[in-house]
Amino acid sequence: LHMGKTMKEDLTVVAKYINKLYPPEFNVFSIYAELYHNYFASQAKKSAESHLEDKDIYLLLSWVHNFYPKDMRKDHDLAMELDKVRLGSLLPSSLSKELENKYLDSEEVTVKNSLSRCLDKEIQRWKEDKEPEKLNGHFHSELLGIFVIQSIYSSQKRAEDISKAVGEELSCRLLKELPAFLRSYRDAFEDFKEKSKKHRYYKPILISNINNCWNFR
Repeated sequence: LHMGKTMKEDLTVVAKYINKLYPPEFNVFSIYAELYHNYFASQAKKSAESHLEDKDIYLLLSWVHNFYPKDMRKDHDLAMELDKVRLGSLLPSSLSKELENKYLDSEEVTVKNSLSRCLDKEIQRWKEDKEPEKLNGHFHSELLGIFVIQSIYSSQKRAEDISKAVGEELSCRLLKELPAFLRSYRDAFEDFKEKSKKHRYYKPILISNINNCWNFR
């Protein structure tokens, strides 16, 4: 953040005031921009090659795909000058791809585990002597009908915020996880239907799960 802010502020000064003090052939702005970029890129590469937590990988990818190439160009004076320089990416494509794969693998496992824990909690709720929650007068399961969908959607949205390509790749992966989750959900529900017919809230629980099906569709 400090490097990004410093680079943006300093290059703005170069673009507005220093550039015009030199003949055009000196390419003063280009020299400044390339030097800043090379240092920033070297630090980004150094970070990428070290051990990073998942949240750090996400942040670094956000810099590579969004903050650096887009936010740096919001200032009108900078945009005009930077378009002439074409600084390129903060990371080599191979290293960026490696980070993307790490992020995708981690996010896929996180969502998968989250859905599994959610189903375990829901199965436990079926066993309790408790009536299901109601939403607008209808039985429903907030844990399943809302949490599962939100988990998948928010995960896709975070990935899309990095880049469209990363978002599409994660969507493909999660579209494989969702049917697997739904099969586990169906099997658990069928088991409940067969073995828990004497449950005090058997019918409301059936209704709440039937109502969930509409949301999942």
